[in-house]
Amino acid sequence: MLAAIEARGGRSVFLSYLATLGGRLSRDAILAAIATTISWGPLTRKRIGRLTAETLPWYLRLYGVMVGATIPGEHHQAGSLHGIPRAERFGEWTMADLCFLAMTGKKPTPEEALPLQILIGLLISNGPGSISAQGAKGAVSADGPQTPGRVQINKAMIGFLTHTGYSHGGNGFEWMAFLLDRFRDRGLNDSTDPAHGIDLKAMAAEFARGYRREKKAAKEAGAELRALPSVHHPVFKGKPVNFDPRERFVAEYMSGAGKYNIFHAFYRELVQALHDNGASPYVFCVNVDAVIAALLLALLWPDYRAGRLGDRDLETAAFTLFLYGRMIGSAVEIDDHLNRGRDMDTRTPASTCGFVV
Repeated sequence: MLAAIEARGGRSVFLSYLATLGGRLSRDAILAAIATTISWGPLTRKRIGRLTAETLPWYLRLYGVMVGATIPGEHHQAGSLHGIPRAERFGEWTMADLCFLAMTGKKPTPEEALPLQILIGLLISNGPGSISAQGAKGAVSADGPQTPGRVQINKAMIGFLTHTGYSHGGNGFEWMAFLLDRFRDRGLNDSTDPAHGIDLKAMAAEFARGYRREKKAAKEAGAELRALPSVHHPVFKGKPVNFDPRERFVAEYMSGAGKYNIFHAFYRELVQALHDNGASPYVFCVNVDAVIAALLLALLWPDYRAGRLGDRDLETAAFTLFLYGRMIGSAVEIDDHLNRGRDMDTRTPASTCGFVV
């Protein structure tokens, strides 16, 4: 670990101090020096408190365990992971590289790592009342944040895990299954090539006409209409044309970087076609979940087309990716409640709530 830090150009007085101790250093000592190096700037600028700095090593250890747990046991060898030597991973790899390795079993190229970084960033934030956040905050609240030394962060992370499941997090595969049904037999080789030769507008119109018929039949039968994955959002509605600002941000970023994603392009055609063909009274927004599905499926499409990944692998990848983002977001929820929460109370006063666009 120390050699990897030196190779990356990392320096601090805490790391230098370790060199003066002599003898074999413990992993905890090295982790403490790394965590204090990371937290010292925010701590001295009073962006975080001492309690946050002291608990950072705990979160770092948990992150490592949780990411490692998503890699099947047979790929954990002494000194290597999926055949990648420890020195290379420690000295060169990013967290996105490790997450990609866990999901696909191979090292990503920089082009493959970028969408994964975007995806994890999208999934970090918990909306107000998010179920996974409730699990984490509830565990902190039960231990008693007014006496923070009693709070068990391990248990709070288990709270986040118990509060994710098929509907909250695991339904990510529904997004990709919807796209697979549309594209499986279209002969698509490269999902990032804008010259793909597929008429997305016609595809979207065909589906919209079928959905309108389905909607009419469901109404006549008094049955519930199936929801379309990643289309519509109860928060972003009521206008003739609706947008999810998160989806627009990613679309503009990708466009500015010269990146194309056929699945995302299809979703944009779909919401317009649903309105144009009478299946919806207004143009639905493309939910940020559609962006997640589109980016992840494009990332895994080459391996899926080649038969290296199956439907079950895509389902596992969708849920695993959700967990990667939310384990970081849950640390924020835990730390927030640890510093500002009340015993047996997970509510946040409305006056202290905020949002970032």
